[in-house]
Amino acid sequence: MDEAHFEMAQRLQEAQLQQSLASRVQYQGESAEFCATCDVEIPQARRLAVPGCQLCVDCQGLQEVRR
Repeated sequence: MDEAHFEMAQRLQEAQLQQSLASRVQYQGESAEFCATCDVEIPQARRLAVPGCQLCVDCQGLQEVRR
């Protein structure tokens, strides 16, 4: 692969990454104490790190995989 193709592939990969990041839900408001899906307690560290979170780490991961 020559340098021009390599640079084009890098630009495409970066564009796809930016699009993926932009499509993520931006949380706002107060975090839930219990997961909206499985009702397990959401640790305070997560609630502080991700303001407005409504899902535990496991349920959030499953939701992102389904997208």
